[in-house]
Amino acid sequence: MTKQELLDKRYLRMARIWAENSYCERRQVGAILVKDKMIISDGYNGTPAGFENNCEEENGITKQYVLHAEANAITKVAKSNNSSEGATLYVTTSPCPECSKLIIQAGIKRIVFTDPYRNSEGLDWLKRAGVEVTQIDFD
Repeated sequence: MTKQELLDKRYLRMARIWAENSYCERRQVGAILVKDKMIISDGYNGTPAGFENNCEEENGITKQYVLHAEANAITKVAKSNNSSEGATLYVTTSPCPECSKLIIQAGIKRIVFTDPYRNSEGLDWLKRAGVEVTQIDFD
């Protein structure tokens, strides 16, 4: 196993742990944004700041205003003095189409994930934009 593969697995484990911060019941997703071997941002899926920490309606459907882990990590780095240009995003579930657009515009050059999202269109867009996409399976 290469040094990069070892780092990828470590950062993905961290993203999995970070996902535990999510209050979402259907799926907890975590994201870690890394640049130059430094974590520059993190995120998990949940409601916007100031909203109740309840992601689903009473019927189990996810509320429309819930933010995905990738969107939270990208907006968090945007509020900092860091830049996501050239960074790697480690996320427990592959990005949806909406998050993929944000990833492309944020200049993120590499995505590493474990579980596929139900819609693979986002991954297709990332590849089309020249973003390196890697899936790593955990035993």
